[in-house]
Amino acid sequence: MSALPAAAEPAPVVTTHRIQVAGRPLAYTAEAGRVPIRDVQTGEPLGHVFYVAYRAPAAPGTVRPITFIWNGGPGLPAASLHFEGAGPRRVEGDRLVDNADTWLTDSDLVFMDPVATGFSRAVSPEAQKAFTSWVGDVAATTEFVRAWVLRHGAEDAPLVIAGQSYGSGRAGGVAYQLLKRGMKVRGLALISNTTGLPDYPERALIAQAMHTADYAVAALYFKKLPPEFGATPDAARAIAERWARETYLPALRRIDQLTATERTTMAADLARHIGLQPADIDPRTLKITQGYFLGHIGSGKRLYYSDYRFEEPYKAPPLARGIRYLRHDLGYASDLPYFGVEPIEDGFAPDGVYPKPINSTWTHSTVYGATPEQIAQAQAAFAKLGAIGMGKFGPNLPGAAEAISLSPGLKVLVAHGAYDPLGGCSMDAELGRQLTSPHREAVTFRCYLSGHAIYRDAPARAQFATDMRALARRASGE
Repeated sequence: MSALPAAAEPAPVVTTHRIQVAGRPLAYTAEAGRVPIRDVQTGEPLGHVFYVAYRAPAAPGTVRPITFIWNGGPGLPAASLHFEGAGPRRVEGDRLVDNADTWLTDSDLVFMDPVATGFSRAVSPEAQKAFTSWVGDVAATTEFVRAWVLRHGAEDAPLVIAGQSYGSGRAGGVAYQLLKRGMKVRGLALISNTTGLPDYPERALIAQAMHTADYAVAALYFKKLPPEFGATPDAARAIAERWARETYLPALRRIDQLTATERTTMAADLARHIGLQPADIDPRTLKITQGYFLGHIGSGKRLYYSDYRFEEPYKAPPLARGIRYLRHDLGYASDLPYFGVEPIEDGFAPDGVYPKPINSTWTHSTVYGATPEQIAQAQAAFAKLGAIGMGKFGPNLPGAAEAISLSPGLKVLVAHGAYDPLGGCSMDAELGRQLTSPHREAVTFRCYLSGHAIYRDAPARAQFATDMRALARRASGE
């Protein structure tokens, strides 16, 4: 008996909607579907990428920009950005509300789920390997944007590329690759990560010193700073930044020449600026790791790696209502589990063997063909640094810095939360001071009173929306 041909991918589903934003109606269409990612040689699809696109009518004689949006992980769908931050409808518990902070006011929006997240799938376990490495991920996402633009006749639209966390490195790499292909990338948002921006001399040492001020803001939250640091995050940050620049950094530069007394004094001073005890600081190195800080600054429990204000285990807001919205309100009637929100075990697995979550099998390599041993060595070297996150094997891929060099008119927004252990607003500010032309003119840094997920704090969500709307207008030449 011959095998049946693969079923054709259903056409995207388009629905019409209207919400109220700032007391004014906003009419738009929603389109939910999947784009095949094809082998350029054979034309055969290796995977299908799910997206939801929101488009509003353009003013006469204008072309609205299109913002492509994804999350990080790796292995996360766009659901949190979609339903907590940028989309026209926001999930509050088990209901949907009009999102006053939607970015749709100034740009069309395309939310993308990478292969093996959301409703996106590879055609086979073997094919999935093409998507689940650093280099393959950037290539596949570039192809998704290119294909989506062509399928929608949107070649003349200015593009904004926005990625969160791990997805910000993807965003910079995709922006560069699209610009090389002659596409109109005019804006780039690096959300909760600065991967891909230029290095500068002594960056690791200077960033370590300036990160003191980020620790100080967290210490203030737990009321572990002396009164002279003030009562606001800005006041504490300013005092800690000045000390880091004038006292701590010079000491780190000559640490081998410090006397025992100087080391003891500096350790006590560092502890005072970050809310710890002098005994927490090793006088030989005058450093602490991010992991150590998370385990000791709170009220006895380890803090959440994405937000200083919460303890482990942290439970993210439920998004099940958002997935029902995809199936019923938007009419995308998929019976696949939405990976990243719904359990993988809800679906069928041949022989009862379910795939592991994609982040546990991701190949952290910027080159094709890396061996497991090479990956393991890179991860081990990164772990020795005591940092949070992941190492990678291979050279850096071209990213945000190279994209700006290709297109000096590119506008870049770097957005970070003040309570995000995975970032650092003071480290960002120092990076901004160190940038040179054309990167200095291209990049704007913003710091919000939030954690890694900026949009989970209502005031920060509103401020972030203002900045993203402004980025879209700048991308359009306004």
